[in-house]
Amino acid sequence: MKEIKGITTRENLRIGLVASSFNEFITRRLLDGALEALRTNRVKEDLITTVWVPGSFELPQVASIMVDSGQYEAIVCLGTIIKGESAHFDYISSETTRGIGGLALESDIPVIFGVLTVYDTQQAIDRAGGKLGNKGYDAALAALEMVSVLEQLEIPLVESND
Repeated sequence: MKEIKGITTRENLRIGLVASSFNEFITRRLLDGALEALRTNRVKEDLITTVWVPGSFELPQVASIMVDSGQYEAIVCLGTIIKGESAHFDYISSETTRGIGGLALESDIPVIFGVLTVYDTQQAIDRAGGKLGNKGYDAALAALEMVSVLEQLEIPLVESND
């Protein structure tokens, strides 16, 4: 039986991080977690690009542009959507999820969903470095593992521009 499992330790991967400025006090924690995961697994800092967008709704568009650029081996989308008193939460959560998920299915590189969709600020804090860990850290690890899995499946990734 053949088994494929991704590894996370990589040095020469070009990683794109797309982060939402809305609820930045939480998203910044997710970004810090993602950067920690990448550094811990030897991704070189000069190969990491972070792009800030206004809100989570804009994550898929910029992630798509980054995928199409051919400059990255993986993209990680980070954001925080906290339920308010209107249906806005439902629309933004749904469309952000649909956009990132659709892009992941269409892309030849990993596109990772690192967006918190929570009911209150405490839930966000708990998932952004609090008692439930850091989902930004987890998303970055998922990106590294997926690059490895796709390589083992012999699916060609982005060609290097060297």
